[in-house]
Amino acid sequence: MTKKWYNYFVSSDANPEATPAGGAAAENLSQAGAKTSAAQTVAEIAAMIQPEPAFSGSVEKPGSFMEIYQQAEIQTPPHGYNILKILDMLQSEHIRNLPAEVKKSSVLLALEAAGVSLKEVVEDAVRRDRALDTYERVMQKSVEELEKQKTEENRQLEQEMEKMVAEYRAKVQANTEALTRRKEEFFGWRLQKQQEEKRIADAVGYFVTENPITTSAPPVVGRESPKNPGPGRKIE
Repeated sequence: MTKKWYNYFVSSDANPEATPAGGAAAENLSQAGAKTSAAQTVAEIAAMIQPEPAFSGSVEKPGSFMEIYQQAEIQTPPHGYNILKILDMLQSEHIRNLPAEVKKSSVLLALEAAGVSLKEVVEDAVRRDRALDTYERVMQKSVEELEKQKTEENRQLEQEMEKMVAEYRAKVQANTEALTRRKEEFFGWRLQKQQEEKRIADAVGYFVTENPITTSAPPVVGRESPKNPGPGRKIE
């Protein structure tokens, strides 16, 4: 895939002067042929470079592209002219606001003065681009593996959680049932107690005017509470 920065170096040189009438078609064909040739040159350069750079170690700071380049064993040439230096040159306050053709000419003049071929710079750019693409795939694979791992962990945790919830629900249900049984036992016993108290109260009632036996029945209006019969109780 052609990158935008290729255009700084391999775009065709258009003739700034106006072409004579009748020669426009020929000029356009010439420019198209130059562009096609430039594209072929880029493809040939890219094909000569190893497509998958090998990383010599792990990248501690993925946000540091310089570290990625270093781990991909991309070395800066002795003359110092790589694509990063060219980027700095293009952003220089001296030429950054100039037309693209002027930028291009300025860089080419600097390369020529330093004895550096344009091919070396493009090769360096392609290496760095492929190092970034390769590391992107490495990171993507890492994310996918982590996603797979965590998804499985979450599935297991959810199973354990559902099992625990089921166990706790069973315990809650057992507690509720135990309480219900105990209440039923208590209510049944209380009913029997009331019946027993009534039997006792009925027996005592033959011998007293005020029955001292307490029952669960509501107190009779106008009489003392069975719980506290008060003084003066008379026994016949």
